[in-house]
Amino acid sequence: HVDGEVGRERAVRLAVDHGCSTATAGELVLAVNNLCLAKADDFGTDLHNVHLQLQSGEVLGVAGVSGNGQQELLRVLSGEDCRAAAQSVALFGQAVGQLDPAERRKLGLRFVPEERLGRGAVPAHGLAHNMLLTAQTESGAVGGALGRGGWLNLPALRTQSQAVIARFGVKAGGPQAAAASLSGGNLQKFIVGREVAAAPKLLIVSQPTWGVDVGAAAQIRAELLALRDAGCAVLVFSEELDELYELCDRMCVIAGGRLSPALPPSELSVAQIGAWMGGGFNTEPQQRQVEHAAA
Repeated sequence: HVDGEVGRERAVRLAVDHGCSTATAGELVLAVNNLCLAKADDFGTDLHNVHLQLQSGEVLGVAGVSGNGQQELLRVLSGEDCRAAAQSVALFGQAVGQLDPAERRKLGLRFVPEERLGRGAVPAHGLAHNMLLTAQTESGAVGGALGRGGWLNLPALRTQSQAVIARFGVKAGGPQAAAASLSGGNLQKFIVGREVAAAPKLLIVSQPTWGVDVGAAAQIRAELLALRDAGCAVLVFSEELDELYELCDRMCVIAGGRLSPALPPSELSVAQIGAWMGGGFNTEPQQRQVEHAAA
């Protein structure tokens, strides 16, 4: 039985064939230049001279041990933390370091946080109403579910949420089921599905497959690769190295609030990643690359 389960997991993982990609990196979507930010609380991590570039049609992965600045960087990129210098974060060439999440969503950014309940979904609300959390404008609401004056089109909401439930195999009591009633894995599938269904230009996702079964994990990874192949820029934060090797066109490491250079997975051994997780990397080549691109 154990051998059968291991074989099934290997087969499902191989089904996500990164090598079959037709993606070609294109337009510069996200640029982070010399981002420095003091931690917001005593238990956080300061960010030091973070440099990052992400183009359309590629997946960039960020590896690292939890507590090394992932949450701080994610909050800066999503707009939840707007304390950074405006020019330190740019979307499609526009300075957004001090724009809130709604303004960034108007530019095509979507975000899947690590914390599902309370940040990714409102626990007491049904799945249909949770679809609205990331609908940035009346015209941009999913399926026309938000009309003039803020009136809700409940049938449209239910239709859209049911489509996500069906597409991602979410086990729930229907669109009216409260988010808190779902298992962690099923809620993760719904939240990822909600953001993927919005056809983002930039998707930032943290721990995309935590708590989901093998088949669902493969589906989520395949959806992320499909987004990339459609021209979306995808930024993945994960503590699962196998996952990053499967998904990413380039990988980097965050350690002590600093970000390493980003290299193709074929050029990064597990031993090197391990050394980088201890802070053993030089950020100067990456900084020069970002500054040259900006010039």
